Amino acid sequence: MESVRTIPDVEYAARRARLFEHLGAGAIALLPAAPERTRNSDVTYPYRQDSDFRYLTGFPEPEAVAVFAPGREHPYTLFCRPRDPALETWAGRRAGPQGAVDRHGADQAFAIDEIDERLPALLERCERVHYPVGLDAEFDRRVAGWVAALRGRLRSGVNVPRTFVDLAPLLHAMRRVKSPAECALMREAARISAQAHVRAMRACHPGLHEYALEAELLHAFGREGATWAYPPIVGGGANACILHYVENRAPLVDGELLLVDAGCELDHYAADITRTFPVGGRFSPAQRAVYEVVLAAQAAACAEIRPGATWNAFHDAAVRALTAGLVELGLLSGEVDALIEQEAYRRFYMHRTGHWLGMDVHDPCEYRAGDDWCTLEPGMVLTVEPGLYITPSPEVPEPFWDIGVRIEDDVLVTADGHEVLTAAAPKTVAEIEALMAVRA
Repeated sequence: MESVRTIPDVEYAARRARLFEHLGAGAIALLPAAPERTRNSDVTYPYRQDSDFRYLTGFPEPEAVAVFAPGREHPYTLFCRPRDPALETWAGRRAGPQGAVDRHGADQAFAIDEIDERLPALLERCERVHYPVGLDAEFDRRVAGWVAALRGRLRSGVNVPRTFVDLAPLLHAMRRVKSPAECALMREAARISAQAHVRAMRACHPGLHEYALEAELLHAFGREGATWAYPPIVGGGANACILHYVENRAPLVDGELLLVDAGCELDHYAADITRTFPVGGRFSPAQRAVYEVVLAAQAAACAEIRPGATWNAFHDAAVRALTAGLVELGLLSGEVDALIEQEAYRRFYMHRTGHWLGMDVHDPCEYRAGDDWCTLEPGMVLTVEPGLYITPSPEVPEPFWDIGVRIEDDVLVTADGHEVLTAAAPKTVAEIEALMAVRA
């Protein structure tokens, strides 16, 4: 039985088969691997494969190009680095062309340094070339060069592709609905991430620094064989009001709230959780009041998530609940409908209520179908993350100053509603205070 910690090989083959159906006769698709990137001097960043490339191939190495040609004798060709014992001693093992066939499902494979010689021949009988147009200027240039090589042979009867199509929208539409294997893997990533948030809550004490809790999160990810899906946000006090705060250097102060936005990545699938809790273990009255408004807004948003609902319905529900709550808190005044129409809430809530989640923490799938918001279907995974961010102002009572609250969960659309994948991370006031009362 395949582990839920990896996507099985048969699924990669099924994805390619779906791609072939979408491409149809007379088409070819080209997809490059992510390059290695230098951090400084001769140190590279830890390698992470391009999500689209990984989605179709499962191949983990840089310096590779996948070619998909439906209807051909070899519909999946992979160009990759050749084996090199000397280099592998220094930098790790390579699959090589034979490994690409034996272990990664390629129908045929060649060394990457043969691509300029071989690829034009693969383009000869094609009407349309699909590739990620504009993603990488160097790859755009190489595609143009391969086509130009064919044009030089027009008088010998060679057919040159005339139509060039961006491959990204097709792949991202395929990625939007998750398979059972993907859902199982994302549940596992959610479980690990929820445990990490529990660990951070238990470790939190006044006098620590934000980076100390970041270390707790990374430890919880690493001990389970995962890594971070995005740099963790660990923001105490006023830092919680900075949406993408990643400095994580400030001391944790008793009486302030701490916002932690962190999720792990497991086999290229992400989780994304935000929890907000009091550094000292108990919410002040003002903190609790704001927190309860955000929690109610998240519940209202989740109630709208089901097959057939439009993408924007859960955002609208969160905005209405937040606006009504801001009126109750005395931070806004007026009729709720009018305040929503005026977008008065945006002073305290300036982002959307969620995003697609999958191989990327912000999966690059479409949110609209033409002029309309897309419709939710079983297998789609999204985040639900309302928040309120209250910075000092003469119009705001001082007890509310520097209160930043966001509550975020990962939600799978199911046949009869939805499943909160990250429910194991405590989020009610009672759950949080009870957990922090028995901290290490």
